[in-house]
Amino acid sequence: MTLQYALELIGTFVFAISGALAVREKEHDMFGAGFTGFITAIGGGTLRDILLDSYPLVWIGDIHFLYAILTGILAAFIFPNLLSRLRKTFFLFDTLGIGFFTVLGVEKALSLGVRPEIAAIMGMFTAVMGGVIRDTLTNEIPILFRKEIYASACLAGAVIYLVLDYLETDRNYNLLISMSVIISIRLIAMKYKLSLPTLD
Repeated sequence: MTLQYALELIGTFVFAISGALAVREKEHDMFGAGFTGFITAIGGGTLRDILLDSYPLVWIGDIHFLYAILTGILAAFIFPNLLSRLRKTFFLFDTLGIGFFTVLGVEKALSLGVRPEIAAIMGMFTAVMGGVIRDTLTNEIPILFRKEIYASACLAGAVIYLVLDYLETDRNYNLLISMSVIISIRLIAMKYKLSLPTLD
């Protein structure tokens, strides 16, 4: 198992937990919480692959992703109080996850021959659309529409990746730099409560 593959599974696991906990706290039944955890985990990558006409979908082609999702959902039900107390930890994991999945989304789009501009959007979709679907299903304002710097951080990292790729930067360095940009923007924005200008 490569480090990249392990990180993909861990990110999927964490996103499944976040979706299941979001519904559980609203006192919905286990099926509803499990379904939302599932959609949260696979939503972004599935939307990307459908738009890019890439089949089979990742979670269909590799059963380990389904196991990671089911494990995350079960963890949300078995250890709900513990996981709720670890919200800050999961915020960090979520931030790491969007950084990693943005870059993976960009790489996959480029491998399928799309233009760089489209690849940047696909990278952002990969990272954030699962959370958007989660928020929609739980009757929350989707994080994409809040004042938080979230999707814009992913888009910035995607653009950095494309620029470095154009300059033929070593892939490992490119991954590290692009992910670091996304993670840093997100953490700094949350710490100092920064947000994009609003339309008045």
